[in-house]
Amino acid sequence: MNLTVAEENYIKSIYKLQDGQAVVSTNAIAYELDTKPASVTDMAKKLKEKKLIDYEKYQGISLTAEGKRIALQIVRRHRLWECFLVEKLSFSWNEVHEIAEELEHVRSEKLINRLSEFLGNPTTDPHGDPIPDAQGKFSKTKQLISLDKATARRLEVAGVADQSSALLEFLNAKGIRLGTQIDVIERYEFDNSVEIKIRNQPAFTISEQVSKNIMVKTL
Repeated sequence: MNLTVAEENYIKSIYKLQDGQAVVSTNAIAYELDTKPASVTDMAKKLKEKKLIDYEKYQGISLTAEGKRIALQIVRRHRLWECFLVEKLSFSWNEVHEIAEELEHVRSEKLINRLSEFLGNPTTDPHGDPIPDAQGKFSKTKQLISLDKATARRLEVAGVADQSSALLEFLNAKGIRLGTQIDVIERYEFDNSVEIKIRNQPAFTISEQVSKNIMVKTL
C-alpha cells in the first residue's frame, strides 16, 4: 500500500498513543503531531477509507489489524536506523531520533531486512525500546523498572522513558548510557534524589525527575 509520509506519521502516532488503550482522541493526536484537530479529522477520513483505522466521529480512533501491521513496520525501520546511526556511524543517542524520523519512510523491505542482519538482528534500540521483527513480533524482554523504584544496590541502565534530547544530553554528560552499571549509594527522603556511583567516577546525585526516567535491570 502506498502511503504518504504524513499518513505514516499519523499511523505511528496513533500506535504510540493507543498503547493498550482502546481508542485515541483526535485532540491527543493533534497535540502529539502539533496540528489542528480539524486536520486530524480530515486525515482520519482518508485512513478509514484505506481500512487502516476504525473511526466514528466523537468516538475516537483505533488502528485496524492492517493499520497496526504498518505501524509496527514503521517502528521497526525507525529503531533499526537508530541502531545503525549509533553503532556504525558513532552518533550519540540524543542525535538520532530526528534523522531516523526521516529514514523510517524508506520502505524497501529488502533493505530493512538486510540492515537488521547487518546489525546482528538487534532486539532493542539505543534507548532500550524493543524492535519488532519482520513479522511485527517483539522478543520477550526482562521487565524493566525505573531507577527511583529499584531496590537493588547494583543496577544496569537498560532504557530511558523520556527520550527528549535534553534528558539524553544530561545523561551523556554524566556518563550514563545503555549498559552502564550503577551502584546506588544513598536515597534521600527529603526530595527523593538518588546518589549513584559509576565505575571510575566520583559519586553524584540525580533528581527524582531524572531517576524516574532511567529504566534499569538488576544484575
